[in-house]
Amino acid sequence: MSAKSESILLVGAGGHAQACIDVIEAQARFKIAGLVGTASEVGARVLGYEVLGSDEDLPSLVADHPNALVCCGQIKTPDLRIRLFERLETLKYQLPVIVSPRAYLSKHAVIGAGTIVMHGAVVNAGALVGRNCIINTQALIEHGEMIGDHCHIATAAVVNGEARVGEGTFIGSNAVLRERVVVAERSLIGMGEPLRGDWAAEEARRSR
Repeated sequence: MSAKSESILLVGAGGHAQACIDVIEAQARFKIAGLVGTASEVGARVLGYEVLGSDEDLPSLVADHPNALVCCGQIKTPDLRIRLFERLETLKYQLPVIVSPRAYLSKHAVIGAGTIVMHGAVVNAGALVGRNCIINTQALIEHGEMIGDHCHIATAAVVNGEARVGEGTFIGSNAVLRERVVVAERSLIGMGEPLRGDWAAEEARRSR
């Protein structure tokens, strides 16, 4: 593999980007070329890596750095991550799956493009995780799950067997979803919250 194909741009220069850097360094599959942030962040450094440009520079950066990862966080809304992911797709960036060497990913699981599986996370057999997701530190995705695109499963959250999590959903730290639960698209599940029933029935109360 050439040095060019091994480089990766991180799109986002905040706190979540720092966690992504740590995972990518541990994985040792890609060389981090730098970050893309806001115009005011250009020239700054994040854990030693330079912010090379803003979103406006993405078209010119793809030739030298064809791989990219969305490294903005997601809590209140997935809109920024969706916008950046779709922009990168339009510009023909490659959007690899990033998996920490300290995570467990079953060979029988399927992970979509641009998703990151962070330290200590577990993705078990038969799980289907969509594109541009964050499976955060120590999260558990059990067997037979379907996690939609652009979801954030936060630290130490547990999604039990054969649940269905709709696109754009945020599941907070230490939340627990029971087996076979259905979560509507763009739901926001709070930190530590147990979820026992059919989430679709509560969509008006919870969804964004």
